[in-house]
Amino acid sequence: MRYIYLLIISLMAMPAWAATDLTIYSGAGLMKPMEALRTNFEKDHNVEIKVHYGGSGEIFGMLGMGKCCDVFIPGAEKYTNDAKKNGWLKPGTDQKIVKHIPVIVVPKGNPANIQTLADLGRKDVKITLGDPRACAIGKISKKLLEKNKLYDQVKPQVVVSGPTVNQLLIYVAMNRVQAAIIWEDVVAWAEDKVEVIRIPDQDNIIKTVPCSVTNCSPNPALAQEFTQYISSDKAMAVWEKWGFERCTD
Repeated sequence: MRYIYLLIISLMAMPAWAATDLTIYSGAGLMKPMEALRTNFEKDHNVEIKVHYGGSGEIFGMLGMGKCCDVFIPGAEKYTNDAKKNGWLKPGTDQKIVKHIPVIVVPKGNPANIQTLADLGRKDVKITLGDPRACAIGKISKKLLEKNKLYDQVKPQVVVSGPTVNQLLIYVAMNRVQAAIIWEDVVAWAEDKVEVIRIPDQDNIIKTVPCSVTNCSPNPALAQEFTQYISSDKAMAVWEKWGFERCTD
């Protein structure tokens, strides 16, 4: 009898979401910090979180097909803005977390001596770019090359496209290509195999990583608490460990 009484008291003391899950759709390039943040939040709240990592176009398409998640974290704000227009996100829940900065990445030693965006259009260079239909870095790469009037010159040198920024980094680290445009923060995954060529700010297009609670979330209170946690000062130490910069605007 005493055991049953204690069990009832324990159940009454548990938060309403203790036995439920959160489902997160996240850009694939955010995997390293997101895994650490997920683990921390699970321990602190005694919940289980499932994270699906994919290209921003892929996770946006999943929402469009009615595959619900609680929190949407694409690699660029455009996908959040489009999701808001479609009525998929809960108003007032979106937050900017960190910057996403495009850079040129080359194999260690820079064998093709690439120094600028214009070098990506040289006839002797083989490169990879993200698929603009599949991932945020693909869409941004196309835009920044167009901004610098280099897209038509660079496009013929693309020998393979990637559906995620992770795949682009692998192509460079394995010396399958001589350069790629990827997010700066992803370089930390293979910094012993690649080098970074920075793009001048005036030539670049710097994006932000946002997070939002979806309208279909079965647990919006917990989802909102998760978005507040991953954009908090405490979480920022995790983001910065993996090469991200805090959003200041």
